[in-house]
Amino acid sequence: MAKYAEKTIIVVDGMGGGIGVQLVSKLRDSLGDDVEIIALGTNAVAVERMVKAGARRGAAGENAICYSVNTGSLIIGPIGIIIGNSMMGEITCPMAEAILAAPGERILLPLQNDHLTLAGLEGLPLSKMIERAVELAKERLERT
Repeated sequence: MAKYAEKTIIVVDGMGGGIGVQLVSKLRDSLGDDVEIIALGTNAVAVERMVKAGARRGAAGENAICYSVNTGSLIIGPIGIIIGNSMMGEITCPMAEAILAAPGERILLPLQNDHLTLAGLEGLPLSKMIERAVELAKERLERT
């Protein structure tokens, strides 16, 4: 198993990596170079875009996610990353299980989609969810 690092943030995304790109960019702007950001994607396009946005390194695919998700103190992404077969099937059950079992704290964006409704949450715009996720990450890292 990979070694857990105190100031490492794992950003997980799939499809085109649009949410991951925004997360990486805002995290990098807010936290600077003191924090390592690792981009994990279900596909190479998502990873490439997140690395261009400021992730220090990245990897794509099921094995990369299942292994590397254990290396960070925080795991950030849309809620679909913990639901097998979500994101149009890009998140496999082993990926979701690995993310849930990883030692890092998860900060998840509660995105509603066709097959998932989260009752009791106010509907915030994606940009506000991302801002809040970055604030939470910063707070958590300051505690360590």
